[in-house]
Amino acid sequence: MGREKSWWSVVIVGLILLLVGATAFYVLGPQTQPHTTLHLGDGIFKARVVQSVAERERGLSGTSQLAQNQAMILVFDGNGRWPIWMKDMNYPLDIVWLNQDKKVIYIVKNAPPDSYPKTFLPKDAARYVVELPAGMVDQKTITVGTEAGFDENNLDGVRR
Repeated sequence: MGREKSWWSVVIVGLILLLVGATAFYVLGPQTQPHTTLHLGDGIFKARVVQSVAERERGLSGTSQLAQNQAMILVFDGNGRWPIWMKDMNYPLDIVWLNQDKKVIYIVKNAPPDSYPKTFLPKDAARYVVELPAGMVDQKTITVGTEAGFDENNLDGVRR
């Protein structure tokens, strides 16, 4: 009988540790991803920075929301007319393309989540793409020619 109680104790402790670990990962996970402060128009955003091909392709797909003070910056290896899709998106976005000098060169407002497989494409070559909650471009007075401020080489969080 004593061994059976001991075995159940180990199982219960293991489940508790698993629950605590999963909770910590859920709560702290987003903060361990590379992020920076983005100044764009009248807005200041906590921006997740993605640089790998896989991260850029996934983007915000499958996420449930993007808070009003959050953004995602997609950093490309060079200049190009980088297309953006809304695959597996659950909410609309404002999409902003920046050139190598971090100046806004093209904007798509309120890109609908059901627009996939359509892609949104800037007219000129860009180095960065910023994804914002829909309505932020107008709310934060972001226009073509606006300069963004962020440092993709000095990031907070843990690189993965």
